[in-house]
Amino acid sequence: MKIDKDFTDRRQAAKDAKAALLEKMKAKQNDPALLARRAEHAAVVAAREEREAAKRRQREEEEARRQVELEAERAAAEEKAAQSAASEQDRLIAKALEDQAAQKAKRDARYAARQNRKS
Repeated sequence: MKIDKDFTDRRQAAKDAKAALLEKMKAKQNDPALLARRAEHAAVVAAREEREAAKRRQREEEEARRQVELEAERAAAEEKAAQSAASEQDRLIAKALEDQAAQKAKRDARYAARQNRKS
């Protein structure tokens, strides 16, 4: 009997302790200070999320602007390369024409010298 009484007393004590903890937690749930802290925490979390979203938007805008700049630089480089190639080709053509004119002048001079020797 003594063993049963000790066991039932311990079981009742555990049950009472659990009930006391439950009452304590229920009292805390309705505590105005706790509700105020929760509201403050929720406001802090919302503000943090808003700041992070703003930073993310700013990074995305910066990345988009950087991509536009890179595309513009790439297009300018391609245009400059095309102009450079065209100007190089024009320079080579002009040099070839000058060389042909110089060769013709030398040929004409030789022809004139031959004609002078024959006469």
